[in-house]
Amino acid sequence: MGHMATIEATKTKQAVGRYATEASRWRAVRERDGRADGAFWYSVRTTGVYCRPSCGARPAKRENVAFHDSQDAARRAGFRPCKRCKPEQPPLAERNAGLVREACRAIEAAEEAPDLAQLAAKAGLSRHHFHRLFKSVAGVTPKDYAAAHRAGRVRDGLSRPGSVTQAIYDAGFNSSGRFYEQSAAMLGMKPSTFKSGGEGTVIRFAVGQSSLGAILVAATDKGVCAISLGDEPEPLVHDLQNRFPKARLIGGDAVFERLVARVVGLVEAPSHGTDLPLDLRGTAFQLRVWRALQRVPAGTTTTYAALARRIGSPSAVRAVANAVGANPLAVAIPCHRVIRTDGSKSGYRWGVARKLALLAREAAE
Repeated sequence: MGHMATIEATKTKQAVGRYATEASRWRAVRERDGRADGAFWYSVRTTGVYCRPSCGARPAKRENVAFHDSQDAARRAGFRPCKRCKPEQPPLAERNAGLVREACRAIEAAEEAPDLAQLAAKAGLSRHHFHRLFKSVAGVTPKDYAAAHRAGRVRDGLSRPGSVTQAIYDAGFNSSGRFYEQSAAMLGMKPSTFKSGGEGTVIRFAVGQSSLGAILVAATDKGVCAISLGDEPEPLVHDLQNRFPKARLIGGDAVFERLVARVVGLVEAPSHGTDLPLDLRGTAFQLRVWRALQRVPAGTTTTYAALARRIGSPSAVRAVANAVGANPLAVAIPCHRVIRTDGSKSGYRWGVARKLALLAREAAE
């Protein structure tokens, strides 16, 4: 069994335990709790049908409702599938995910990205409905997904032997002019510079000390591109070198040391905020998550689920968590303010102890 299948099986097992009693099942039916779908089914004696717990049909009276551990059990009892919630089909969320997955594959396989009308028609939905569905499942619009995929093809092409022009056309751009209009946002640097592994890019950096340990600050001419925390300086520098293997890394001078001091001040008093110029580089989805993180007030916390809702992608919780974990700018992008739904504070790229210390400092100010 694959990793994803194992996770889904575990979730189903947990759901069955959560809805083990008739009282909990009846409450789920009354609340149309989608989390209970797959844990049990219920039948209605007066209509002769069986449904999912989340069925939107008019509520039945309790005395007419029976619960079943499987669809087979409901059918053996003489009930037929409800035509509204279609319990014999995969859950709606699963069907929607399948439609979006097919659309993503179509985008990835096409030389020229299909337009919204083509994708919606293939899914059997209106353009508006499909656009909203795609964004809720994938976390980005079809246009943004296509752009991110194309950017990935460009980066992959530039990493292989061959000319920049060949990589541009292999990625589906029908003109180099169209590509160069988007190249800075797509790559964060000129295509030729990216192809050479960042060669020629100047990144100034310095390592300082804070009460939370070593802190590395790196910046391009656009702004701060990395803030890392650790126990020792060497691993932080090695990580920067691995990210920009051919960039020109220059130790900071006295002017740069003042920038480092500002970042150290942010670590010591994170609630004071910062107006540091930032050079953010990530996918369209990551940038949306990081910008949303910047709007979480100091002294407060949010959850991955709440953050997903905030960016308009409530079902993209896992993708949001991945984006939070990929944040390259400690404290400046306050991913330490994200906790789990159960209130636990585990999970932080630079160590849970540092996360707890940052939250404690904000709470005390």
